[in-house]
This record gives sequence, structure tokens and C-alpha cells, in this order.
Amino acid sequence: MGKTIAIANQKGGVGKTTTAVNLCASLAYRGLRVLLVDCDPQGNATTGFGLDKTKIKSVYDVMLRSMPAREAVTVTRFGSILGASPDLAGANVELVDIPGREFVLMHKLKSLKDSYDYILIDCPPSLELLTLNALVASDTVLVPVQSEFYALEGLSDLTGTIQRINQKMNPALRIEGLVLTMYDSRTKLSTDVEDALRAHFPGLVYETTIPRNVRLSEAPSHGEPCLAYDKSSKGARAYLHLASEFLKAQKRR
Repeated sequence: MGKTIAIANQKGGVGKTTTAVNLCASLAYRGLRVLLVDCDPQGNATTGFGLDKTKIKSVYDVMLRSMPAREAVTVTRFGSILGASPDLAGANVELVDIPGREFVLMHKLKSLKDSYDYILIDCPPSLELLTLNALVASDTVLVPVQSEFYALEGLSDLTGTIQRINQKMNPALRIEGLVLTMYDSRTKLSTDVEDALRAHFPGLVYETTIPRNVRLSEAPSHGEPCLAYDKSSKGARAYLHLASEFLKAQKRR
């Protein structure tokens, strides 16, 4: 049975979607069966895979229109994706009146678990019903952390959220790992944030860091992960290294 991993941080602009798209593509490149679920109403992961958000069957159709999840999956050369459509913007309001509203996505994804090695869920950058659905449906949480001190505050909020979900909705949920993004080893700030993270979360911070990289920023506008856009770039190579480190960690568990 596949493992489901939420890629989450309650602070925006930390490289969450960039990590979701590029880690998915890097795992697929290494031969794994990977599904990316775009639960962010902005749909940036969907466009990052080269899809038109207005023309796809989406996670909204699955969660709120009773479409079988398998029918809404789009297969691409970067991995499979259950994308986000503009309708997803209203999902938080529509979910409120549904019994067991925090468990909708978990139930919908059950039929896909055996078809994939990993299901990655790109979460919205806030604590809302879509984020709760993603965390309840997941086994672990992978947390991108921008190399700045404000990002540490967002991380504190997320760990508190995970503890509350442990108590009430998903007692098995734990942190998969933390990955430093937008990292610049030449600055004292980046190294200070890294030191603080490794001190507070021993054994959970990946050795691989994701650098600030122009190619990583350019790739989404071309509808491609960085691996497809420029495989030789520092950004693409960093995510390939992250995928390797991630897979090695899975073998130890």
C-alpha cells in the first residue's frame, strides 16, 4: 500500500508547491509510481505540470461531486496528478455542512493507495478544511522551510496543528522531514536558520538543501518541473538529491 505525504507549511511563500512538483517529478524519474494531489485552490501545482485548470477533472469533482478518484487522475510524463480546478476555491464553504467533513479526502483516496508508491498532497498555505483533509488523509507531513526566521514561526504553528490532529483525527500523523528551501550558504542567515532547525528537530532535517535558483522560478511558467526544464540546473539537481535522500530514509523505516 502506498504512503501518503502532505507537503505543508501554514506560512506561504516557502517553496511548498515547488517542492511538491519537483519531488514528484524526481521520484517518478527514479521509477516510482507517484501521484500528486493538488489541494491548493490556487492550482499552481496543476499548472506546474502543464495542465489547464479550467479543462480538467479535479480534486473538487472527487470530493464534492462524487466522481471516483481514478477517473479524475491525469497521467503526465512527470507522474500522475489529481489536479485543482477553479471550483476548489469554494470547497471550504461547501465542506462545512458535510458530516465527517475532515475525512472526505481520506475516504476518496483509499481506492488509489494500492496503485502508487507515494501520494503527495500539496496543501494550501493556511489552516482550513482542505488542509485538514490533507493532513487527516496523510501518514506523514513533509515541511518545506524557507531559510529565514519568520519561517520558524510558521513551523511552530504547524507542529501545534499536527499535535491537535494527533489527538482528535489522525493519531498516527507525524513529521516526515523538514527541507530547507531558498537556501544560500553564503549568508549567515541561512546557516543560522539551518543550525536552529537541526537543534530543535534532530534527525528530521534533510541534509539536502534547496538553493535559490532562477531555473526553479522559471520552470512553472513553461508548465514543467525543473527536471524537465533544465536537468543540469542547481535546482533540478537539488531535488534529485532530495528524492534520493528521501528514498534512503524510507528503507530505514
